[in-house]
Amino acid sequence: MILQSLAEQYDALAEREKVSKIGWSNAKVSYALVLDAQGQLIEMISLKVLSPDGKKSFPAQLWVPEQVKKASGIKSNFLCENASYFLGYDNKGKPDRTMQCFEAAKELHHEILDEIHNSNAERILKFFDIWDAEQAVSNEYIVPILKDLDAGANLVFSDESGNYLHKDKEIADAWKRYKSEKSSDAEKERCLVTGELAPIAILHPSIKGIRGAQSSGASLVSFNAASSESYGKDGEQGKNAPVSELAAFKYGAALNYMIADTKHVQYIGDTALVYWAEDADPIYQDIFSASLYGDDDTISDDELHAIMRQIGTGGDFNADGMRVKYSNKFYILGLSPNAARLSVRLFLQSEFGEMMQNLNTHNKRLEIVQPMGTEKKLPIWMLLNETANQNASNKTPPAPMAGAVLRSIILNLRYPESLYEMILLRIRAEHDINWKKAAIIKAFFLKNSKENDKMREVLTVNVSESKYEPYVLGRLFAILEMVQKTANPGIKATIRDKYFTSAASTPAHIFPILLSLAQHHLKKMSDGSSVYYDKLLTQVQNMIEDVQYPARLNLNDQGAFYLGYYHEKQALYTKSEKNVEEEINE
Repeated sequence: MILQSLAEQYDALAEREKVSKIGWSNAKVSYALVLDAQGQLIEMISLKVLSPDGKKSFPAQLWVPEQVKKASGIKSNFLCENASYFLGYDNKGKPDRTMQCFEAAKELHHEILDEIHNSNAERILKFFDIWDAEQAVSNEYIVPILKDLDAGANLVFSDESGNYLHKDKEIADAWKRYKSEKSSDAEKERCLVTGELAPIAILHPSIKGIRGAQSSGASLVSFNAASSESYGKDGEQGKNAPVSELAAFKYGAALNYMIADTKHVQYIGDTALVYWAEDADPIYQDIFSASLYGDDDTISDDELHAIMRQIGTGGDFNADGMRVKYSNKFYILGLSPNAARLSVRLFLQSEFGEMMQNLNTHNKRLEIVQPMGTEKKLPIWMLLNETANQNASNKTPPAPMAGAVLRSIILNLRYPESLYEMILLRIRAEHDINWKKAAIIKAFFLKNSKENDKMREVLTVNVSESKYEPYVLGRLFAILEMVQKTANPGIKATIRDKYFTSAASTPAHIFPILLSLAQHHLKKMSDGSSVYYDKLLTQVQNMIEDVQYPARLNLNDQGAFYLGYYHEKQALYTKSEKNVEEEINE
């Protein structure tokens, strides 16, 4: 299903002229070998482009005849190769092998171009016939770039006017015929993607640009060990999963194109998220990026709010002057690096409108009172960061949990239990809860708890007057901490640093100690402040119906405790000093 969706995306991208035609691929090219009519090398032109800051240069991205995948052995590409194949030069200390590479390139170009009576084809063949590989290391045009050649820089051919020879129409047609003849001679099997009888791809295309994967590219489909091969398919590589050469080219071209579009590739931990609409219209990607990550500069917050309101109606709508179809299929593919291969972390597909409605519902669950002066969204990358220690060397959340969270959001499923467990672990380690963690706890229980669950009483944006005991205990702890701070201005360590975690798990053991401390703190205050906080403590304590505090709180109740603490803390801090003084003086 993944390969089929990607192959269909290639067709949609091809209609928009966004991807190369069949038999061509995108490659990084550093230099052009300039040949005269006699095949002599007369110049070496750098094709590198400067970075936006002008400090670095990078190879140009060019459409060239499709590159072969070199698992091992000697195999030349046509009209785009490194110095070993085009110049007979490298610094690996294996001159015999290097010459074999050059001869392989020479043989391939003669095979494809010998029958073409074309000046550009002739200059290429003359170059291979007269080039002296032994003199490459001392050639005046090559010496200045030996360092790049040693690093594997790719080369192409051009004429004196700077025209790339691989763009010559007759040469391109010769390449097309060569590819077609090779395919017609190949053994045919039933393609799992298209269902047609066609030549099967033995080696699948390399997918480039995934962070953490090999820079030369990694495989989405590959077999190189007996343990990975099907019975009766020993040593047959790609025939273990028969995908036609055409389908393999299509899915590789589509995926490489989308990964190169960094604006529409996001990362969750080590997982790269690639997402696309069935018709390849980028407006769907823009809306998805802005909704899920909150960092798409093509859509403002006001525009996004208008779009989400329209999506809520369940019909098509307009965005940025373009028609957006609610029912358009939308795909999300999660890929993570695994040495020379890629692991599929997740693959989601649904109607675009339904996905966006689910995402909007998730964002509404996250709504919670924030510290004064803060009005922020909680995009998924920020949400997941709350599950990891941001002071550790590895700040990324666990990949399986991250993928499960995204799946639950997009498909409107229950949040994974691991999300809540990781948030509790961070709260215990940090002895505090910020608005992000409080929002996650609220959203988690709104989705995962039952309608008649008492926990739902406290899943509010602001402080709740619920008498749910764990929640009230959290509120009480926040007031006790404020009492301590008021009695001891400038105190560095409060009861939260010492008792926060234990109060949430064993309140019967901790709260008598805290209430006793509070009496000492009240005595240090002015009469007005003492009366005010004593009244506040009494008011919240009276909401606890049981005579004795619970000996232990389970994990769910601990979440209610932390939420109560956060709500009450915000309520205390958002009261203006004037209002507090008025209440004290009453």
